[in-house]
Amino acid sequence: MQFLFLPRCAPRSLTSSCLVFCLTLGLEGAFAAEQKFKLEVKPDKADWTYQVGEPVKFHLRVTSTEPVTETVPVRYRLGSEKFEPEIGVKVEVPPDGLVIEGGTLEKPGFLRILATAQMGGQKLTGRATAAFSPEQIQATQTDPVDFDAFWEAGKAELAKIPMDPQLTPKPELSGPGFDAYELSLANYDSEGKYPRFYGILCVPKGPGPFPAILQTPGAGVRAYKGEIWVPRDKFITLEVGIHGIPVTEKGDYYKQQAEGPLAGYERRNLGDRDTFYFRRVILGCQRALEYLMSHPKWDGKNLVTRGGSQGGQLAIMSAALNPKVTAVAAAFPAFCDVTGYLHGRAGGWPGIFNGKPPEDPEARAKWDAKVKVTGYYDTVNFARRLKVPAFFAQGYNDDVCPPTAFFAMYNTVTSPKELKIFPPSGHDLPPEGWGTYSNWTVKAAQAAK
Repeated sequence: MQFLFLPRCAPRSLTSSCLVFCLTLGLEGAFAAEQKFKLEVKPDKADWTYQVGEPVKFHLRVTSTEPVTETVPVRYRLGSEKFEPEIGVKVEVPPDGLVIEGGTLEKPGFLRILATAQMGGQKLTGRATAAFSPEQIQATQTDPVDFDAFWEAGKAELAKIPMDPQLTPKPELSGPGFDAYELSLANYDSEGKYPRFYGILCVPKGPGPFPAILQTPGAGVRAYKGEIWVPRDKFITLEVGIHGIPVTEKGDYYKQQAEGPLAGYERRNLGDRDTFYFRRVILGCQRALEYLMSHPKWDGKNLVTRGGSQGGQLAIMSAALNPKVTAVAAAFPAFCDVTGYLHGRAGGWPGIFNGKPPEDPEARAKWDAKVKVTGYYDTVNFARRLKVPAFFAQGYNDDVCPPTAFFAMYNTVTSPKELKIFPPSGHDLPPEGWGTYSNWTVKAAQAAK
């Protein structure tokens, strides 16, 4: 019997780019190319966390499956997270490594070093991000005085629309102990383009009652197969797409949608709080919760939201807006403190204000309108309204949902909360991180007996 080892990819499945990489080089070549040389970069404290004013030292070292006996030229850039200088410093790294004096920060935040090198025909990259008193980071985002009224009005508009649930059995997605369906619900839509909300519903075969879990998705446009991280024979799960299109299409359908009508959806109509794309998305998640609460097999007690990245953002928002939600789990959530860039520090995905404000008066007026609208959609302002137990996971090396923006959100949460930090992780978690995240969800979904 031959065992197959693949390069580490996305936690759910082998990504298309990784698959192409494997097929192009051959599996042995792909594995060797990824593993032969590595550029290790790490701070001098095991937890990567310092106090403001405390100096940090970064250790750079090239490692290999064979002993490294030569000095390696390395270029590094060092600066506040997302504000590293464009031009790097060139150094010679001996076989036993090199120590870089990183200095410190005089206010709470993150200091990141980005390093690159060439070795054995490979381009090597490494990064390390040191935290300085992250528990003291404060949000820059304003909290609109009519925030709650705005969302109550949105939910009232949604309530006027009959839910109209439509279920299509999906035996190919079903499994031992549960049945799967593609679910479609009528949803609020200011544009009139996407009046329904879709997802994959998995229902245990037993009589129940069962806890319910809403899984919200990361950014992008794709098909779905149903929540796979919890036992689907013990929980009613609903994994939703957010774009108002079916979630079980084949072929190039999603690629065409992503490159066509849904391109740049995360910024669509941002200057208008009533038509910004995420309004129908957030209300669609409320509709999904409404359906779960109406399901005859729901236990009437346990209702959990969970997701990563954009999904973490929507899980927090969903829990904040629905008093029936009993817990929320969010990994590296998006759209946190997006106004951070306006204050000289990293803001959350999708980096809306990562650049200088325009000087043209008309363009500046549109810019300012967008800034104002984000107050109604920033994850920070939903997080401060959480009233249920919450679990969070974050990596310091995340370059998509920066830890500065994450802590700006996390530090506003006043409900019972738990945080697991995986410092070397980027926009992902190690296997044990995903396990901790899922185990917490399962326990939380069984809390109310």
